Amino acid sequence: MASLNVYSVGKLTKFISGSTLRTFRANVYRSTAQGYSTEEKSKAEPEADNKLPGSIEECHKQIETLTSDLTTLRTQARDYEDKYKRALADGENVRRRMMKQVEDAKSFAIQSFCKDLLDVADTLAAAAESVPEREVSEGGAAATEAGAAAALRSLHDGVRLTRAQLTQVFSRHGLVSVSPLREKFDPNLHEALFQQEVEGAEPGTVVAVSKVGYKLHERCVRPALVGVAK
Repeated sequence: MASLNVYSVGKLTKFISGSTLRTFRANVYRSTAQGYSTEEKSKAEPEADNKLPGSIEECHKQIETLTSDLTTLRTQARDYEDKYKRALADGENVRRRMMKQVEDAKSFAIQSFCKDLLDVADTLAAAAESVPEREVSEGGAAATEAGAAAALRSLHDGVRLTRAQLTQVFSRHGLVSVSPLREKFDPNLHEALFQQEVEGAEPGTVVAVSKVGYKLHERCVRPALVGVAK
């Protein structure tokens, strides 16, 4: 009977010791798990603080910062747009200037050649006007023979025809004569050789043309030599 009691007490003691140990282990594990999750939460909290504001004041500060950044970006966008438009305008102006230069080069490529031909035109004009129409039609006072009168008439007609053809060629290529008799003096097209008083003529009016001028596509190639009324 005594041995049975001792055995029961020992078994009960062993059971109590095992239960206590299991309880202790469970408590330790639970404490460790809670400490680990608390540590993880404490580590995650600063990251959350960095992403989201923790108070209304911080919200207002972030809104002000974002508004300022947005205003700066809009200003930069407007500046870039203005620079882009200016660059487009400059490119278009350059293109137009180049096109104008190309057109001028095509139009005025014969300017030097025309200037050389103007002297020929002046000579033909002087030759055509040197013989009066009366002398040509009547044969001239010195031309007593019919053959001489016919030759003079043919020469005169040939010179006038050559002058007319040359004038047509000039006109076809944009070269026109400037004979500003009784017109207002224009310093861009005329060159004044003298001034004189002419009755009935307004001051500044061209009253005499010593040499006709020429212009090529509205550009003065040679100014007309004129006399101007005082």
